[in-house]
Amino acid sequence: MDRQAPLRLTVPLNALRAFEAAARHLSIKEAALELGVTPSAVSHQLRGLEDALGLTLMRRVGPALELTEAGARLAPDLSAGFSRISAAVGGLRQDRSAGALRLSMLPTFAAHWFSPRLTRYPFERTGFDLLISTTQETVDLSAGAADAAVRHGQGHWDGLRADLLFDETVSLFGAPPMGRDGPEDIRAQISRMPLFLSQHRKENYARWNATLPGGPIRPAAVMMVDTAGLALRAAMDGAGVALAGVEIASFDVGAGRLAQLFPHRAPTGGGYFLVYPEALARDRRVRNLSRWMVEASAGERALAQRQLESGAE
Repeated sequence: MDRQAPLRLTVPLNALRAFEAAARHLSIKEAALELGVTPSAVSHQLRGLEDALGLTLMRRVGPALELTEAGARLAPDLSAGFSRISAAVGGLRQDRSAGALRLSMLPTFAAHWFSPRLTRYPFERTGFDLLISTTQETVDLSAGAADAAVRHGQGHWDGLRADLLFDETVSLFGAPPMGRDGPEDIRAQISRMPLFLSQHRKENYARWNATLPGGPIRPAAVMMVDTAGLALRAAMDGAGVALAGVEIASFDVGAGRLAQLFPHRAPTGGGYFLVYPEALARDRRVRNLSRWMVEASAGERALAQRQLESGAE
């Protein structure tokens, strides 16, 4: 069965909105205040609507406005229609602003940065509930696929606000006790092991290796994998070494599961950001999450800097 074709609006929606407000107030000035435009703009919209319909909808009787018969027929249906539109939009906003914040993030970030820090997450406080999902794909926040997301890049996404969590640097990691050996012994071990490298890290690896003091490393083979998380897992299991973000790997290094094999690190030119639509910039849940993540990252950077300075003394 064929569906009935939708009716097409043949007059400007803004003109209908101007007439509905003016008919409800019986005042051009009050309609302009409600719509946030000038009285002359409302009058212009009304004239355009009447010209398009070939009807007079309102007329001035002395200092007052009154509806014509045609205007009196049109106004109630328009009011009902705009009320339904307002209710539908308001319902979506209420659904989005209530309950747990829907947060999307990359699997590697979730497993190696976010999850280990959840022991310090203030779940007991109101406004910190989360619904977390992981994906390699870029979710469409403007379409409501999630409320916020953690993305890797340079901080520029159209229509989104981006709060920097940390700039990223990369280095080489392996399973302890590799990191306790001298540089030459480490190089000798690497020459007999595969390098696990995310397909997104080719340029990062080339830059890091080209600037490595003492010359580039020469692994026995290069194994390309889908994610840096898989590369780190292989390194933890002793299957080889992995190039990964220093900031992402820091918790596993501190827990003794990984060792940074060289102090040398190279910037990637990007970082990790918490991103969300401008419309949610004042959402309490978003502000709470952003504040917690930014402060957690800043505290760890300060601690790492103090440790670096104390080691140099």
